[in-house]
Amino acid sequence: MEQFSPETTRLSSVPPGPWLSLVGLGEDGRAGLCAEALAALESAEIVFGGERHLKLIGDVPGEARPWPQPFRNALPAILAEKGRNVCVLATSDPFHYGIGAGLTKAVPAAEMRVIPQLSSFSMACTRMRWPQEECGLVSLHGRALQRIIPFLQPGARVLALSWDDSTPLAVAQLMSARGFGESTITVLETIGGPNERIRQTRADAFALDGIVPLNLLAIEVVASRDARILPLATGLSDDWFEHDGQLTKADIRAITLSALAPRAGELLWDIGAGSGSIGIEWSLRHRHNRAIAFEERPERAARIARNRLALGAPPLEVVEGKAPESFAGKASPDAVFIGGGLTDPGVFEAAFAALKPRGRLVANAVTIEGEARLAGLFAVHGGNLRRIGVSHLDPIGTMHGWRAAMAVTQWRVVKP
Repeated sequence: MEQFSPETTRLSSVPPGPWLSLVGLGEDGRAGLCAEALAALESAEIVFGGERHLKLIGDVPGEARPWPQPFRNALPAILAEKGRNVCVLATSDPFHYGIGAGLTKAVPAAEMRVIPQLSSFSMACTRMRWPQEECGLVSLHGRALQRIIPFLQPGARVLALSWDDSTPLAVAQLMSARGFGESTITVLETIGGPNERIRQTRADAFALDGIVPLNLLAIEVVASRDARILPLATGLSDDWFEHDGQLTKADIRAITLSALAPRAGELLWDIGAGSGSIGIEWSLRHRHNRAIAFEERPERAARIARNRLALGAPPLEVVEGKAPESFAGKASPDAVFIGGGLTDPGVFEAAFAALKPRGRLVANAVTIEGEARLAGLFAVHGGNLRRIGVSHLDPIGTMHGWRAAMAVTQWRVVKP
């Protein structure tokens, strides 16, 4: 699927009316285009598209231009032709994991005509007879395979865009290794085109060959008794994370995430991230949430990256380096968690200065020195202080008793 990040400012002086036509193209090529799309194509002075798109439509009256390489140069190339009649070819629905999102950030809506087709997700649902609103939709095209992990819930129906012909087998192997081997995987190839093919198999018996690169997976998830199902609640069990003891434990983590109060689309700074558990769980709360994990020790930074992949590759950036110097150049956060480095000079001050107005900062401490630091900050900035104690039942000889974990002092403050 086409993707790029706009590197050019929004056009301000363009002729009135649409100069750019964005046409969705299916695997049936020119034959599937409506009259409006055909008119846009035939009247265009320049037609941009991938080699596959240009091959599907055949000859055009205007100049056919394949996408430049690297693809990030595509947007400047399009904008350089402002004032001419330009047609951009996209795959099916340009606003569903397509080029439309990037274009609309640079070209005002009034200057662009959009003529979409059914997305491959929509076509897959019609083939499978699945209500689209009940399906999980994920793209593995140019993204980590592990992104499918949060979607693997018992009884779920998942549609996944593949990266290439290797994706179906890789997904089947990942699912089988996590206890979802009994799931049904349907591979839909070149959907909507004359060479469309649909084949079905169990994940743990995957042996389909000759798969074409352009394919989509429809998955009916079946979980075994021992399947590794990612829970939807905060405070994941500690055994979900690889760690060296530097881990905010599950009970405290759930309380901490509640204090941080994640909202959709927000950015968290996880300072002294350790295993990355807070930043990862923050990012799992909503698909548009992001986090930056700051960690000084290289082995822990590498461990955070591994935990991120194991838990579905949420959008978390790992920054290796000493705080607060490592904060330089990073986007201002909506929330900050300080789990390590609280008593280091300048860490709180730099984090609080970077925090957006009305942003939340939460800091945990278990040492006397850390508690003293929190008490001082509370005296200056206000907020809320609480002490959290948790006990777990442990065997004592032939009997059982409560063993208290180290108490955690937690401070939460909202920046004015």
